[in-house]
Amino acid sequence: MPIAQRLLPFGTTIFADITSRAMKANAINLGQGMPDFDGPIQIKDAASRAMNEHLNQYAPMPGVPELRRAIAARHTEATEIAVDPDAEITVTAGCTGALAACHLGMFNPGDEIITFEPYYDAYPADAALAGAKMIAVALRPGPDGFAFDPEDLRSAITPRTRGFVFNTPHNPTGKVFTEGELSLIASLCAEHDLVVIADEVYDRLVFDVAQHVSIASLPGMAERTVTLGSFGKTFSMTGWKIGWAIAPPHLTAGIRAAHQFINFAVATPLQYAAAETLANSDGYLADFASSFQARRDTMSRTLLDLGFLFTPPEGGYFILADHRPVSARLGLADDIELCHWLIEHAGVATIPPSVFYANREQGRSLLRFAFCKSESTLEEADRRLRAALA
Repeated sequence: MPIAQRLLPFGTTIFADITSRAMKANAINLGQGMPDFDGPIQIKDAASRAMNEHLNQYAPMPGVPELRRAIAARHTEATEIAVDPDAEITVTAGCTGALAACHLGMFNPGDEIITFEPYYDAYPADAALAGAKMIAVALRPGPDGFAFDPEDLRSAITPRTRGFVFNTPHNPTGKVFTEGELSLIASLCAEHDLVVIADEVYDRLVFDVAQHVSIASLPGMAERTVTLGSFGKTFSMTGWKIGWAIAPPHLTAGIRAAHQFINFAVATPLQYAAAETLANSDGYLADFASSFQARRDTMSRTLLDLGFLFTPPEGGYFILADHRPVSARLGLADDIELCHWLIEHAGVATIPPSVFYANREQGRSLLRFAFCKSESTLEEADRRLRAALA
């Protein structure tokens, strides 16, 4: 059977391709955004208890009540917005599952949805699945990191625009949007009556003096915003695929209308373990961001020493670096050539970010490195990269 035409432009996701190449070359995988270590043992113990207590059948479609209550408490603590766990929270198969449910449940064929590029590659694919069109506004690198031109954002809005999807902290640039930037985005979304999908999976991974602000907390935005979160990103259990969507009832209705036919429910014992963990996570979260900031700094020293150019990311899992000083020495043309060269000659896998751009030329000078790895992995990556490039 042929592939559906709406999916033909996307091919195989870059993460599957690079991971396959890395495995064949026995390369260190600094491509895919997943830790190579588990979260605290208490999380696995909680899941084991849930399984042994026979909590192994279908969960309620919106998620087990204990987890929804824990998510609501977490959200209220961070934003001072009270949410109804029964009417406004839906547990999904990771944030990617939440994104799919949002697009399929809230948008119609012919709608336009704005995002920033580079983007998480599920964004345009989800829009295509809904029959909608993704419109990209560029984040361009500068001396203070990546930024957008407000006029570019204004001009991207048309009478067909229905939504705006973005993430902060941002994947892959590491940008944390300021309250001023979010206020501008909010004013435009309110003016044009747009639904906002705020992908905040890295909300607890903010470094240095940057501060995460949820756009739903700005005046008038809670009623038009879906806030997405991820248990796996915060607790280094990405394979559990537990995410959620927080939205007012009129938006939750669309999300659940789709979610019930995508997954219906997420793994029951893992939901109970996530609920217990979220309710008792203060000690863990106190050191969480600082431990990842140390990893960022380790990776930064390696890349700067080797000639890569970048502004240190303010949050998230990744460094997006200008590779041109390095690739010029090697006689390589773009991000894809350098990515393949590093797998073959250095035994280190990265991601070529041109695939995260509608205009791929904008990303060909960049390379994405994931630093969400153990210190021993980062040290070995340092050794391999220096041996190949120094």
